[in-house]
Amino acid sequence: MIKIAVLGIVGLILCLIVKELRPEYASYISMATGICILLLATGKLEYLLDMVKKMEKYVPIDSTYLYTLFKMIGITYVGQFSAGLCKDAGYSSIAGQIEVFCKLSILALSMPILSSLLDTIQGFLT
Repeated sequence: MIKIAVLGIVGLILCLIVKELRPEYASYISMATGICILLLATGKLEYLLDMVKKMEKYVPIDSTYLYTLFKMIGITYVGQFSAGLCKDAGYSSIAGQIEVFCKLSILALSMPILSSLLDTIQGFLT
């Protein structure tokens, strides 16, 4: 976490310095910093995925639900990342559309899980 914080602060300081001299390069530095943080985060996600696979061996969990959860987390992270970049560049309307699309994507992914839950509840009631 300290690496990420330091990387973010260094990227911020570089953006502030460069913004005074060449404002067009500040957004490039911001994007590069964000991509570096994203790449560092993928290592953590790999670790989480490995741990979930180990837990599946001990507890019988349908892997479809877990992979759907990871997809939702990925959509959320990528959506927030890209929306943040758009906001930094001054395109808040595009950022808003990205956020709406991410929410709709997560809702669409959750429909099979909701359907399965309703089937289970119906099975208890009958």
